[in-house]
Amino acid sequence: MSSGNLDILTRGILKNNPTFKLILGLCPTLAVTTSLTNSFTMGIATSFVLVLSSIIVSMIKGFVPGKIRIPSYIVVISTLVTVVDMALAASVPDVHERLGIYVPLIVVNCIILGRAEAFASKEKVYRSALDGIGMGVGFILSICLIGIIRELFGTGSIVFFNQIIIDTGITNMPVVMILGPGAFLTLGLLLALFNYLNNKNGESGING
Repeated sequence: MSSGNLDILTRGILKNNPTFKLILGLCPTLAVTTSLTNSFTMGIATSFVLVLSSIIVSMIKGFVPGKIRIPSYIVVISTLVTVVDMALAASVPDVHERLGIYVPLIVVNCIILGRAEAFASKEKVYRSALDGIGMGVGFILSICLIGIIRELFGTGSIVFFNQIIIDTGITNMPVVMILGPGAFLTLGLLLALFNYLNNKNGESGING
């Protein structure tokens, strides 16, 4: 793999992480990260749609008139989201129920539509796939990190698909961490941390 393609693959993980650098997709990030299981499932579902939509948009870009390109992207994305929604309902119904409306809302996730418009609509299929994979992995890692922190400090344990990963034995943890304010608090602290590290290393801020 050439250095250019490698950069496309890896930049979504750190340099242009969709959550901590581009500040995209915050709706599911704040809503579903009450546990590692929910976070991982949403991350995988979103990444699946992101990669396939990037590939399809890149393939059809030469056939779609400019005036209807955004509606055509939404049709592609909504079709893939329907597939994901049905697959989750059939394979992990309990997790699907907890995620609720946020699975169908992947259709309007600005990470997916943003990458389709900014990258896939201008690049070759292979490079678009790499971009989708990199951004997807970056989103999975970031949303899982938030989920781990919120679940651990909110419940005292981490459970991954009914398997106990960590159990501190502490039962009087601050329940606010698995509520709405805990999501904003966790995300805010992580954004501040990564912004500080970027500035310390001589990089630009979160929007750089």
